[in-house]
Amino acid sequence: MLKFSELKEPYFIAEIGINHNGDIQIAKKLIDTAYACGWNCVKFQRRDPDICVPEDQKGVLRDTPWGRITYLEYKKKIEFDKQGYDVINSYCKLKPIEWAASVWDLVSLDFIIHYNPPFIKIPSAHMTNFLLVEKAAKSGIPLIVSTGMSTLEEVDRCVDILKKYNIDFALMHTNSAYPSPDDEINLNIIKTFIDRYGCIVGYSGHEYGVEASVVAVVLGARIIERHITLDHDMWGTDQKASLEIDGMDKLIRRAKHVGRVLGSSEKKIMNSEIEVRKKLRGY
Repeated sequence: MLKFSELKEPYFIAEIGINHNGDIQIAKKLIDTAYACGWNCVKFQRRDPDICVPEDQKGVLRDTPWGRITYLEYKKKIEFDKQGYDVINSYCKLKPIEWAASVWDLVSLDFIIHYNPPFIKIPSAHMTNFLLVEKAAKSGIPLIVSTGMSTLEEVDRCVDILKKYNIDFALMHTNSAYPSPDDEINLNIIKTFIDRYGCIVGYSGHEYGVEASVVAVVLGARIIERHITLDHDMWGTDQKASLEIDGMDKLIRRAKHVGRVLGSSEKKIMNSEIEVRKKLRGY
């Protein structure tokens, strides 16, 4: 299991989500990409469509790669079953790279717990599903909770539940729009969360580019999550706001460089300054 307090440098989560379009071979290629770029973990999204799709949306017709089918049928097409997750589990172990999932309902929570992931993710859409949060907290598995489209009071209530069960948790600041407008990302919330809750805080980015994610590291984010894709032109709602392989590589390199230049908050004479000090001050 992942221990958030022991993270020495940012932990990078490659959010595959549903960008695999229900194809296990695409999922494998995305896992390969995350591993090649040195990211720590890949993450999927697990839903039971019969539970999660609203009743008034189930019969709505939608154009998809499988033809014109109902929204419920589409949602079932892009969900992996146990066989699919068994493949994902084995494939990630071979790399090795960690994998986890966001859970959208109680059935999916029980399903993912079976794999003993390093953490479980509660997505922004269900941060106020306090029954789901409470049951996830009771599992004893560390939780990452996204806080998009939530008020501070709603985050307070969620944190109260997490602290009640003494669960190891991290909060993710995020804007839930895809893509997120630059002037609404509000990265300073990262410091607000650190001061208010005293926990590990991360950033889940849905914006174009990598700059905001790098700045998040500067502001103290210890976990960075970004959607990834093989190609922005692939079919799917999340592909455009995802990082291709060059963006993944660029982000992790820049973020690690930030860690080096930030250094320590202790003021002292650095090794590179010793000879300069002797030359300019005589001692």
